[in-house]
Amino acid sequence: MLMRSPLQAYQEAKIQRGFVEDSAQDRAAQALENCFQALHNSTQRPPQGVYLWGPVGRGKTWLMDVFHQCLQVSARRQHFHHFMQWVHRRLFELSGNRDPLLLLAEELASEVRVLCFDELFVSDIGDAMLLGRLFGTMFDAGVVLVATSNQAPAQLYQDGFNRERFLPAIAALEANMQIIEVAGAQDHRLHPGDNFAHYWVNDEDALAHAFTQLIGSQPSNTQALTLGGRTLPVVQHSPAAVWLEFSALCGQAFAAVDYILLCDRFPAILLSNVPRLSGHCRPTKIARGTEDGVQRVAAGDRELPALSRNDDSVRRFIALVDECYDRRTPLYINAAAPLTELYTEGYLGFPFQRTLSRLREMQLRRFHDEKGSTTAEPDDTTHSL
Repeated sequence: MLMRSPLQAYQEAKIQRGFVEDSAQDRAAQALENCFQALHNSTQRPPQGVYLWGPVGRGKTWLMDVFHQCLQVSARRQHFHHFMQWVHRRLFELSGNRDPLLLLAEELASEVRVLCFDELFVSDIGDAMLLGRLFGTMFDAGVVLVATSNQAPAQLYQDGFNRERFLPAIAALEANMQIIEVAGAQDHRLHPGDNFAHYWVNDEDALAHAFTQLIGSQPSNTQALTLGGRTLPVVQHSPAAVWLEFSALCGQAFAAVDYILLCDRFPAILLSNVPRLSGHCRPTKIARGTEDGVQRVAAGDRELPALSRNDDSVRRFIALVDECYDRRTPLYINAAAPLTELYTEGYLGFPFQRTLSRLREMQLRRFHDEKGSTTAEPDDTTHSL
């Protein structure tokens, strides 16, 4: 059977699905095609990977998914935060060995030739300090990386603590990947489509009606759940859906891994009483040296980026939307403000742009018609000869 290439798939989509002409996407598709052809020429050394970056909704994830689906070599496609959770878990399991990070990179190279990362974004200091050497050892082991991001490599972890510790990661990305800006004029997620409302403003009755429609004749109950070792109060739940308060799901110390488990268990999630998420930023200081116990630094106070009191709950909400979007899990929301007014001020304005774009797309019928067509679970994303 003839091998289908990502450029062919892209050109077919432009004709058959009426894609808007976009020269930035054309360049990205050609770069992915070149990488694809080099990967399938077994006489060549590992080619450069491809790093697609630009504003939300420009088709970066779709292009990468098409590339991944066409591959006939071993590959894994994961959201970046899922990959980092796996990295931390494996490093813990490999602790006690002389060089756990090197062992991890060699293990990865033995399993896959290509890693596809969606939404490469670094905000955690622990990840930032780890990634410099991790990326270098991965590339040295022959792993080819294809990634999407809203930021160029040089912009990653821009205002992060101890950013100098992340600079080797930037250097590794720039040396081993072709950097392609995908910054067309349009957010393609906003192209017209049939509305399929999943977001209401101060309308709890609409959410209750949606829950009733979702569960049909199935019984429901109000018994609390256990998630990540914590008790999670619910409004109601049944095998078909779970209905939760924002304060219960995003106000507690849950993490992305907990939202993965939630999407594993329930095919639909309803969220009540989402407040206006903006918050006035407040300056913060820490004693210099407390953030890094390995490298000695001079004593004294250091200013941190201005934070607001609800940033933690906003981060959790972003993680929840990301997981539901990637899994095509319907997320029904009743909020105190329209989408465009939900988060207008705060330190997390940049990552929230992606959340806003995704929530908008989730209001269109075509998003739900594509459920399961583009994204698989990590264990299901390996292709081999």
